[in-house]
Parts: sequence; C-alpha cells; structure tokens
Amino acid sequence: MKENDIQNDIASIRSLMERSSKFISLSGFSGVMAGIYALIGAAVAYFMLYDGDNRMYSVHEYVETAFFEDRMLIRLITIAGVVLVFSVGTGIMLTYKKARRKNQPIWGKASKDLLFSMLVPLLSGGLLIMILLYRGYFGIVASASLIFYGLALIGASNFTFTDVKFLGLCDIILGLLAACLPGYGLVFWALGFGVLHIVYGSVMYYKYDR
Repeated sequence: MKENDIQNDIASIRSLMERSSKFISLSGFSGVMAGIYALIGAAVAYFMLYDGDNRMYSVHEYVETAFFEDRMLIRLITIAGVVLVFSVGTGIMLTYKKARRKNQPIWGKASKDLLFSMLVPLLSGGLLIMILLYRGYFGIVASASLIFYGLALIGASNFTFTDVKFLGLCDIILGLLAACLPGYGLVFWALGFGVLHIVYGSVMYYKYDR
C-alpha cells in the first residue's frame, strides 16, 4: 500500500471519529446574527434608560438598591427575552440547514452532550440572575450573565469546535471586568453578546462554512 493511501485512510478515520464524537454542524453565520440581535437589543435598552429628558439616571451612575420602575424592568426583561428567542431560533434554523447540506445528523449523541453541557451553567446562571433581580442587585446582572454564558461555552467546546472555548474565555473576562465596573454593565453586555459574537461568527463562517 502506498504511503499516500495510508495517509488518506488515516485522515478518513480521523474525520469519521470527529463526526461521531463532536457536533460540527454549528453555523458561524448564526453567531453573527446573534451578535446583531444583541446590539439592537442593547441599543433599545440604552435609549430607554439614558436617552432624552426623562432618562432615569446618568450613564455612569450605579445604585446598589432597586432603581428600576416595575414597568421599566419588565421592558428590559422583554428585550432580553426577544434577543434570546431570535438568537436561538436563527441558530437552530441555520444549523439545521448546514447539517442537511453536509448530510450530518442534527440530533445525536454529540448534540445531546453539547446541549447538556450548556444547559447546566445556563440554567444555573439564569436562576441566579432571577434571584439578583428579585433582590435588587441590578448592577451585577450583566456580569453574571457573561460569566455563566462563558462557562457554558467552555463546557460545550468539548463537544464541538475548539474555537468556541476562546469565545467563552473572552466572555468570562468581560464578565469579571463588568463586576469591577457595574455602571458599565450594558456596555460590557453589548461587547460580550454583540461584538464578540459577530467576530466569532465571522471567523467560524470563513473557517468551516464556506
């Protein structure tokens, strides 16, 4: 057997093992769209809070107790929920199309492991954020969301592209910085969920989707 044939066989076996153990149908473009949705949501929240004569408080002001009116808090939660629904929906749709195009299963052991590894920190972080909102600790909500999301991505990177781990690390760093500068939580949230997602999604698209 020729050396080239052996190398081709090894490459085929390696590819087959990767397909069976890792979920490689994630769409890079869905990351770009998620980032765009997050930036739109952050812009809407910013103008609600800081813009105009009736703005609630200065952009640099931070109050440890509950400073939101009930209606404003509901609006902000609604914005976050809409961003989440659009991001998840777009991600599922584009990933499904990519999987069909490459004849890869959308639901298997790798995708189940990926989902489980993300859900544990995401659900834990979501419950913690609800507690923080209930207790009135609004200044560290952005920090908590970035940190737990980053942990979820690092866990998920074991079952998909390794590049996801770097996005998770960057989000954790931004979350820690947001904890040190709570008055800039919306800015860090926009950077972590918006800008970083667009950069990450673009890199993933050019590396794996084209």
